[in-house]
Order: sequence, then C-alpha cells, then structure tokens
Amino acid sequence: MHAAWGGIVLCMGLLWLPFPAHAVIGLPDDDDDGIPDAWEEILGTSPQVRDTDADGQPDGVELRQGYDPTQPKPARLSDAQRARDSDGDGLADVQEFVWELSPLDADSDGDGYSDGVEIRNAHDPRNPVPVPLVKRIEVHRRSQQLTYAVGPYLLGTMRVSTGKPRTPTPTGTFRIASKSPRAWSSLAHLWMPWWMNFTGSGASPGRFGIHELPEWPNGKKEGENHLGRPVSGGCVRVGRVEAKKLYDWADIGTEIVIR
Repeated sequence: MHAAWGGIVLCMGLLWLPFPAHAVIGLPDDDDDGIPDAWEEILGTSPQVRDTDADGQPDGVELRQGYDPTQPKPARLSDAQRARDSDGDGLADVQEFVWELSPLDADSDGDGYSDGVEIRNAHDPRNPVPVPLVKRIEVHRRSQQLTYAVGPYLLGTMRVSTGKPRTPTPTGTFRIASKSPRAWSSLAHLWMPWWMNFTGSGASPGRFGIHELPEWPNGKKEGENHLGRPVSGGCVRVGRVEAKKLYDWADIGTEIVIR
C-alpha cells in the first residue's frame, strides 16, 4: 500500500510478523522498542514502554510494518499519521524513521540541504558527501507491481499491467532510451501518454515502454481495471496519476529490471 506525501510516495508493507525491534544505531532507546527516545513523542509512542498498545509487538516493529503502535487491534496508520512532517523537510516522520533519518532535523547529515531536497535530487540525506544515488525501476510480472527507488530508499509501489501471454513483456535489465509526453503506437493504433521507451537484450528501440493507460483516437481511455492484470501488448501500463509522477522522476538511462 502507499500514500502520497510531500511529492514522495510512502510505502509500507502490511505484513503482521513477529520481527524483533530494529534499533537506530547510535541513539538512546531506553525501552528497546526500536524507536529512539527523542523521536517517540512525535511518533505517538512512549519512550518508557516497549509495546505502547500491549499487543505483543514492539512499537518500532509496528511502525516499520505500517501499523499504528497505539492501537491494540491491528490498524493501519492513518493518513494524518503518514503525512505528519515535524521538521518540515518534505519527508513524513514515519518515513524518516523507516529510513533512519531524523524527524526532528530537516538536514540529517548537516550538509546544508534538507532531507527531502536530497531525496528528490537523488542524493543521500545520511551522507554529507554529495555523491549521487542511482535511480532504478523494478517491474514484477507475477505480482503486477512496479517499484521505484533511489539508492537504498524505496520511493513507491504501484500496480501495473504487463503483456498478456501471447505478447509478453520481456524480462531482464534495460535502460530508458527515450521519453515522450505522448507517443503514438503504429501497431496498436493507440496513444500512449508519458511514454518511456526502454531498450536492451530482447527489447529493440521503440518496441517496449512504460506508459500511462493508453487512449483510443476518439479519446476513450483504457480502464483502470486493467491494472493488476497482464493484458497489454508487451508494454508496462501504469495508472493515470502514477504515470506522470514516474515520468517526471525517471531520467534517460535509468535502469529498469523486469522479472
């Protein structure tokens, strides 16, 4: 699942598993719940109680799994909890905790740039040395999902529609070769908004791409119900909102791994 915040997509797994608490290195955590004491108040938990809602799961585990650590019955984090940004750096407090950035310091590495600015510009907000991070996109045909990340930071997950069995999307490692806000398919006779052509072994130039749900010449849009099902002619179809966001984020040369 994912929710939008500050231009970045917050992704949290929703598995309920007995994981141990994961400490944030170098910061005091008196109750050993995986959340530094100084961060507990803004995250809504108690620095003296390892399991605030007494449900058997440490507070840090619940937050990392996308659950509210103050509710004894499994409850997903609310939109308000996901969106809260105490230091005003453009990243939500919960996401900063997951990424081990400080939700109390807009510039975690002290390099003069806010954490949100660094993430948006593909730099590491935990490293004051300005070394660019690598952007990558992964497409999972079995689950019909696409993920995108910069370095170790997972930015988003979205449903897609890959190729049907007789016109499969190729697997392997590719790179974005070209982009166009609106491309025409001479094979399918459809418009493909926010087109990103990827090339590599098994993907000749212009043949395959990631794009928004296609449009017929009369303006009719292919349905959102296609997402999550392999029904395309080989391309990777993305939803209306997500397509432009991904198009704006990805660069020529960005790696795409299709499994």
